[in-house]
Amino acid sequence: MKRLPQIALLPDGKRLHLQDGPIDLIIEAKGSEGEVHAAYEAAARRFTGLLDELCEELIELRKAADPARSTLNGVVARRMHAAVAPFAGEHFITPMAAVAGSVAEEILGAMLGTARLDRAYVNNGGDIALHLTRGEQFTVGLMDRPDRHGVMQATTIEADDPARGIATSGRHGRSFSLGIADAVTVLARTASQADAAATIIANAVDLPGHPAIIRCPANELQPDSDLGTRLVTRDVGVLRESEIDDALRAGVSRAQQLLAAGLIEGAALRLLGETAVLGATGTRAGALPTFHGNALERTAHV
Repeated sequence: MKRLPQIALLPDGKRLHLQDGPIDLIIEAKGSEGEVHAAYEAAARRFTGLLDELCEELIELRKAADPARSTLNGVVARRMHAAVAPFAGEHFITPMAAVAGSVAEEILGAMLGTARLDRAYVNNGGDIALHLTRGEQFTVGLMDRPDRHGVMQATTIEADDPARGIATSGRHGRSFSLGIADAVTVLARTASQADAAATIIANAVDLPGHPAIIRCPANELQPDSDLGTRLVTRDVGVLRESEIDDALRAGVSRAQQLLAAGLIEGAALRLLGETAVLGATGTRAGALPTFHGNALERTAHV
């Protein structure tokens, strides 16, 4: 018998809360009352048992992804693999790097397969799958770091923008990071793509071998971590301004490659009070600083 998740409307009566183990979703849909009700019922149905589906393939999901093939069976598991496959040839990455975005995408898909909605989002701990019809928009806060609620800036996604997925990664997030970024927020065409890309870019924001950076094997902190004995960042001490620039440049360089390849639509990288932004983020009225060629334009915390 499958375990029943927690399913409830939030006190505002507009948003739906779904929670099962580590999966914690906030959902909001806009449309006629009947369509919203149908969408929420569809979300609850699809959510029930979804964690069990993932757990059935957890051993494989924690293995390094093969860039060319997958032995996974579940629709969400295969979506996770597809999201990380473009990076698997050059980097160690497992399908788990895209789990939050893939789950959000699956629930949104169930909603849209049942109901006609003007606007909807599924927020899985900050990784968001988004639906917008003509005239609708979605404003997202770019976080200073994932474990706090401070918003350094905001960007608005319009219906005619290609991005429908948002994800944030970094050393303060729910998962371990190989890099030192406080937060990297990515916009992509899907939530699963954004999730995987945010991991890769956050890992690239780094100063390998720097004495002020404390690292330890991931499996010492979490024995079943998919990162195994790989060193993950636990703390970052004092860095010179030039060193912060160097780390951000490394992340921006990786993000530019992904932007050119069409794997992301934009990214905002945050490290020790400094920010670099490229691509679609902040394009509305120049809300955020951008990276131009060799000149890194930065901004202090707002």
